Amino acid sequence: MALFGLLLETNARLSRDLGAALENACRVPLAWFEVMLQLRQSPEGRLKMSQMADAIVHSTGGTTRLVDRLEEAGLVHRQLCPNDRRAIYVALTDEGNTKLDVALDVHLAYLDDHLAARLSVPERRALTTLLLKLNANR
Repeated sequence: MALFGLLLETNARLSRDLGAALENACRVPLAWFEVMLQLRQSPEGRLKMSQMADAIVHSTGGTTRLVDRLEEAGLVHRQLCPNDRRAIYVALTDEGNTKLDVALDVHLAYLDDHLAARLSVPERRALTTLLLKLNANR
């Protein structure tokens, strides 16, 4: 139980602090950053709404509201799926790509300060291996 509590506490603290850094530096909430990063990393540069919900671990309704806010801010746009009229894709706009570039600089600086500076390369590799193991078969 102590280990699980420590995982939750560490995640909460890192998420809170990274969120504050993103908000302060570029006015991007952490949830927006997660969506934009998932879109950038997707092979086609877009995801169906259901894929996005799975990727960011949100409900479909919560994901829809989140994408609504990103769309209102001009950072993403929706596209109809040509093969399935029920499906909607989400993709970054040019403005979204530019904003993500700025947010990534903030994110990388945060990682340098809070992970790279505190953990050695072997420690980071071991932590990565362990977290991948915990996330396997999810």
